[in-house]
Amino acid sequence: MVNLATKANIARIWRGRTTRDRADEYEVYNREVGIVPLVEKALGVQTFREDRETESEFMTISYWESMEAMTSFAGSDPTAIHHLPRDEEFLIELPKSIQIFWLVSSDGTTF
Repeated sequence: MVNLATKANIARIWRGRTTRDRADEYEVYNREVGIVPLVEKALGVQTFREDRETESEFMTISYWESMEAMTSFAGSDPTAIHHLPRDEEFLIELPKSIQIFWLVSSDGTTF
């Protein structure tokens, strides 16, 4: 297990929504096609799911040591979306961007 507190400097956050009745199926698909390859490259990956009455939102946070490490996986523009082949079938709308955050501690210093 990687110690994120000492190695990770950047978090890359993706969000997507699907209908509630397709959420279980999308969760399995996303894990197999999207998360497994990401886990092989990132320092760490967390996935979240929030079920609402008619839709479910998924969020994936991957942690990276540097912009260079992130762009080696995501391409020259790490905020660009690389949709999975079946995302259009599952997602209510295709996300247009990724969020990039620098990790900082509670005292304001970067890790």
